[in-house]
Amino acid sequence: MTVKDKLAAQRIYMLLGALFITSLVVSNLIFQKFFYWHPLDIEVFGSKLFIVSVGILPYPITFLITDLISEIYGKKRANQVVVTGIFASLFSVLIVYVADIVPAFANSPINDAIFTQVFGRTILAVGASMTAYLFAQFVDIQIYHFWKKLTHGKYLWLRNNFSTWLSQFVDTFSVVFLLCFFEVLPWSLFKGLLVSGFLFKVFVAACDTPFLYLGVYLFRKRFNLKVNEEIDLL
Repeated sequence: MTVKDKLAAQRIYMLLGALFITSLVVSNLIFQKFFYWHPLDIEVFGSKLFIVSVGILPYPITFLITDLISEIYGKKRANQVVVTGIFASLFSVLIVYVADIVPAFANSPINDAIFTQVFGRTILAVGASMTAYLFAQFVDIQIYHFWKKLTHGKYLWLRNNFSTWLSQFVDTFSVVFLLCFFEVLPWSLFKGLLVSGFLFKVFVAACDTPFLYLGVYLFRKRFNLKVNEEIDLL
């Protein structure tokens, strides 16, 4: 690979990392709003089956990006992005915490009570989310590379979906459990939100498979990569 190609690959890697971090941080800031994403009136364990947090919307993007980075740049680079994302999330919590404790002046468009109601639980949310997310992402990357090695780089759809399904269940269970444990959400919603969140993520994982194929195809065409070949940025 030429120096020019390596620089281009480095820039794309940084762009993917930026998209990953943005999706991760935003998902932790907007989690308190919930929506009903299915037209059927279905209940499971006493709650609507398809009621999910808007924080889940950018979340699957992070797994798509780590799968793409794993495929093209390798496990080490994928883990590197995950660790960077966690640092960014914790730093965002610090910023929110400082903003929350600074008193608003009398004519502020947003007073202290409203700001705390919207962002005050972000610290608990990020703490719960990061604990679950760290484990889930590393599970995703490990399983992805297990299937990649086992299939010699073939059957991209298999490792994309299998790794995401298991890691997303781990993530969903851990997040909902911790949010209920810290009384951000009532325990009565635990089972329903667990099933809803997991099914939503499985659905999105299936939908993002064509985009992963497209991304891998474009990378291989641009950098003349063979099947199972990875870009070494060093």
